[in-house]
Order: sequence, then structure tokens, then C-alpha cells
Amino acid sequence: MKIDILTLFPNSFSFLQESIMKRAKESGAVEINIHNIRDKATDKHKTADDRPFGGGPGMLMKFEPIYRSLKSIGVYPERDASTKVLFTSPKGSKWTQSMAQEFSQNIDRLVIICGHYEGVDQRVLDELVDAEISIGDYVLSGGELPAQIIVDSIVRLIPGVLGNEESPIKETEFKDGEVIPEAPQYTRPEIFVTDEGKELKVPDILLSGHHAEIEKWRNQHRSSN
Repeated sequence: MKIDILTLFPNSFSFLQESIMKRAKESGAVEINIHNIRDKATDKHKTADDRPFGGGPGMLMKFEPIYRSLKSIGVYPERDASTKVLFTSPKGSKWTQSMAQEFSQNIDRLVIICGHYEGVDQRVLDELVDAEISIGDYVLSGGELPAQIIVDSIVRLIPGVLGNEESPIKETEFKDGEVIPEAPQYTRPEIFVTDEGKELKVPDILLSGHHAEIEKWRNQHRSSN
């Protein structure tokens, strides 16, 4: 998969050099490119925002730098069905696990435009993007964090990225769009004593070696969460 991120703040994406994202890039499972929208502004000040016509608070992202950014990476005026362009926005459709799975399986190229300021020229939404996407019912300073969440949720589902093919299924399950949390998990030491003298123990059943009973315990605690 190839992912292009268009942003006004390209230094926000250091997470791409860490952990799973870094390994995914190094393995060739995904190619991720960061593009500075200001580079495509045509005035000497590299202006990417301006005041809204008709008045109103704040500034809007301009159409032209985004338009020229998309042209420069070859996804406008035409793109095939396996390429999607998203714009991050608090008023967009809610990003879900099922969407992440759909994109990981059926999309070859993803472009994410990171929203900022009070919004964007409506012509960007009408002409350039396929969908507006929100990661939740709250407002952030910009679309860089939502873009990172979208990328992470997709890339980790690409076969081979996590190593253990069962990992993305086992850790959290989904049923009818609802998250079913995993059962509590523990690792060594079996008993940890805090500085205050409190003993924190691993449940005895997990140390028993009785796999059927352990699975029963896990199912009981999974359903009770």
C-alpha cells in the first residue's frame, strides 16, 4: 500500500520512524510519504490559508495549494477505484475498525489531507476528496493526529506487518460493530509487592496449566467487561 499525507506541519509525523510503522516501511509492506502543502502555494509567502468570504471567525485552508499538491502526486484529475482521498474533519464520518479493515484489504493508495484552522474551502470537499473522516466527537488543533490514527489502524492490518497473523484478531474482537474487550492479561512476576507492602497477584487459574479452565475463565471475564 502507498500512503500520502498532505499537511501544513510535516514535522508532526515522527511516529512513522518508530515501532510497527517503521518495520512496516522497512519491510516494504507500506510506503508512506509526507507532503508539505505550503510547498505548492504560489505566492512568495507560501500562504496556505486566508479569511473566509462573507466574514466569520478564523482562517480557512485555501483550495489552490491542496489542488496542486494532489496534482503533483498524480491523484487528480483522475484516480482509479483503489485510490481514496480523505480529509480529516470533526464533522466527518466516524472512522471505525470495519473501515480500517476495508481499506487495508481493498485500497492500494490512500491520500489523507490534514485539516487545520477553522476549516477548508468548500471546493476542496466538493471537488478533490472522497470523504471527510472524524476520529471522534471532539475538536483537535489539527488533522495530524487523526491522520496518524487512521494510518496506524490500517497498516497494522496489512498481512505480515504484525508478524503473528492472529495478533490483530486476538487482541480485540468486534461483533456487529461493537468492541468486545479481551480478557485481563498478566505477565511475570507472579506476585509483585509494592513499596507500601501490598501484594498484587496473578490469578491462580492462569498458573494452573489447565487450558480448558483457563479458556473458560477468559470467556467469563471477557463477557463481564
